Amino acid sequence: MIPYGQQDINQADLDAVMAVLTSSHLTQGPQVPQFEAAICALTGANFAVAVNSATSALHIACIALGVTAGDWVWTSPITFVASANCALYCGANIDFVDVDRHTGNMCPDALAQKLAWAASHGTLPKVIIPVHLAGHSCDMQAIGQLAKRYGVKVIEDASHAIGGRYHSRMIGACQYSDICLFSFHPVKIITSAEGGMATTMDAGLAQAMMMARSHGITKDAELMQRPDEGDWYYEQHGLGFNYRMTDMQAALGRSQLSRLQEFVSQRNQLAQQYHSLLSGLPLQTVRPLLGSVSSYHLQIVRLDNAERRRQVFDDMRALGIQVHVHYFPVYLQPYYQKLGFKAGLCPQAEQFYQQILTLPLFPQLSAEQQNTVVNSLKQVLQ
Repeated sequence: MIPYGQQDINQADLDAVMAVLTSSHLTQGPQVPQFEAAICALTGANFAVAVNSATSALHIACIALGVTAGDWVWTSPITFVASANCALYCGANIDFVDVDRHTGNMCPDALAQKLAWAASHGTLPKVIIPVHLAGHSCDMQAIGQLAKRYGVKVIEDASHAIGGRYHSRMIGACQYSDICLFSFHPVKIITSAEGGMATTMDAGLAQAMMMARSHGITKDAELMQRPDEGDWYYEQHGLGFNYRMTDMQAALGRSQLSRLQEFVSQRNQLAQQYHSLLSGLPLQTVRPLLGSVSSYHLQIVRLDNAERRRQVFDDMRALGIQVHVHYFPVYLQPYYQKLGFKAGLCPQAEQFYQQILTLPLFPQLSAEQQNTVVNSLKQVLQ
C-alpha cells in the first residue's frame, strides 16, 4: 500500500533523541526553549510556545485571547474537528464560515457577509480561526482586514503549513493574526512524534499561553505575589493544563526543522509533477493562492463527477493506493448535529467535500510510486 503520507526519520533525528535520553533532562530541559527559538528564527515571530499537540495549541490560544462562555468563535468547516472543538473546550459557541469552492479555504466574501449580518444582530465572534488547508495559505490579508474592521481576533490554524509563505512573509509571522499554530504530527511537514507550536508577536499572549500549558503556574518573580518565598516556590495564577512538550519531542522537532526547506521543496516538486501528469483527466488539482508558497502537506484533487468519488476511492484502495478525503464538514459530524447544525449551512463546503480526494504526497514518494498512483487513477477514471 502506498500511504497518503508518512514521516521521514534519519540518523541525525535518532541521534538527537538518543542524546536527550542519555542526558539529565527528559522533560523541562533546554531542548524546548531551543526549539521555540528556532521556530521564532524561522517565522520572524517574537514568541513561540511549544505544546504536546496542535489541539492543545488551539486550546491555549483561545484561552489567551479570553474566549469564554457566551462568546462566539468561527472557523472553517473543512478541517479536522479540533479547529472547532477548541472553542467548545472554553464553553464558547462555535459557528462556521463557508469556503472557496476551488481551494477549500475560508472564503473572504462569505466571511464579509457573515460579519456584516452578525454586527447588525449583536453576535460578532470574539475569534476567527481560518485553516490553511493542505498547506495552502488562506487569503490572510483580506481576512485580517475584515477582522480589524469588526474588532475580531484571529488565530491561524497552520497545522498543515509550516515552511509555507504568504506574500513575502513566512506563515507563522502573524502579520494578519494574533496567534498562529503548527502541528508536528508524524504525517505533517516535520514531526516531533506528537507536538504543536503557537507563535505570536504579543508578549502578553505568549505569557498567557505559557501559563495555560503548565497548570496555570509561574516561577517568574515579576509575576508572583510572594517573590521572596524561596527558590522552591511557584504560584498558580489560573486553571491551566499539562500540555507541555517533552525534551525528546523537541529534540526530534529541532532536528527535523533543519530539513524543513528540503521537505517543502520536495513536496512542491511532487505537486508540480502531479499537476502535469494529471492534466487532461476529469479533475482539478487544488492549488495555492498566487503570490504564496504552499508547504503542500496534502495533494487534494476535485473530481468533476462527484457521484463517482466513492467508487474511485474504493477502487484506488483496492489497487494499493491509500487515497484519503480531507475533510468531512465538521458541522455534519453527529456530535455537532446534536448541537443543532444542519446540512445546507455552508453549501460550497458541502460541494467541495463531495468532490475531493487526497492523493499520496510525502518527500520519499518515488517517481515510480507517483506514476503508479497516476496510472491507477487514470485506470479507475476510465
